[in-house]
Amino acid sequence: MTEGKIILCPNPSRDVDLSATRTAEKILREAGLKPVLCSPFRDPKPFRGRGSELKPLQRELEGAEAIVTFGGDGTILHLSRLAAMNEIPLLGVNMGGLGFIAELETSELELLRRLKTRDYRIEERMMLDVTVRRGERIIYSNLGLNDAVIREGPISHVIHLKISSDGNHLATVSGDGVIIATPTGSTAYSLSAGGPVMEPTAECIEVCPICVHTMRFSSYVLSPEHVLTVELERNGRKPVFLFVDESRAFDLRSEDVVRVARSDKTLKLIRLSDRNFCEIFSRKMFPGGQTM
Repeated sequence: MTEGKIILCPNPSRDVDLSATRTAEKILREAGLKPVLCSPFRDPKPFRGRGSELKPLQRELEGAEAIVTFGGDGTILHLSRLAAMNEIPLLGVNMGGLGFIAELETSELELLRRLKTRDYRIEERMMLDVTVRRGERIIYSNLGLNDAVIREGPISHVIHLKISSDGNHLATVSGDGVIIATPTGSTAYSLSAGGPVMEPTAECIEVCPICVHTMRFSSYVLSPEHVLTVELERNGRKPVFLFVDESRAFDLRSEDVVRVARSDKTLKLIRLSDRNFCEIFSRKMFPGGQTM
């Protein structure tokens, strides 16, 4: 491990002039750390002409003590798989919208000095292993922090899904689709679809339908030991897609079986503040002290 190596990953559409990233870089250097600027995306072209040469992220992961992102929760989602697979803790600086996962606002960058003395706590978030089996072959595999979403295509139509838990029938969905979410993902798409809000450090799996055509099925919250499978029924040639953490759509066929289970990988988030989830949720969702 390179002593004090901290990777800074700015989202070019959020930290447009890299001002927040440059401020953080200066603070970390003053603290005796070794910040390295890397693009969170494979294509570094958006950064050209901004006075910064960003290094390849994959190469710089070796020896890194932490990754700091500058953007919204989407930037954190984009890097969560990489951080979890390499067991590198991640810290988000919010430059987006609500920012439920991000730890700091840009006005709090001075707190980054505490990375030097490791004066912080690590919060672990459960993740999902998502695979698609077609016949005898696994043709798709992904790791998700927020959710796995199975839904209809660009042209609105009703799709039919059979959901099972550990091989036993759980529910049948007729509607726009289903969201299988972690507690972290409960404040994302699932919340918009009417699902419950869960403490993000909890360990459970949520099954939330999207615009169903029956009121008999709202949402399920299950223990994390359950293994869920989703099969397509009576959809004919209607397009049905799988999305994991807002990733590129994967086109499902009628014979495909989607499997979702708790992963043995977790995302480690660096926490520098003392804010708890209830405080964050209230402040983000009800600014100015409003209530439902």
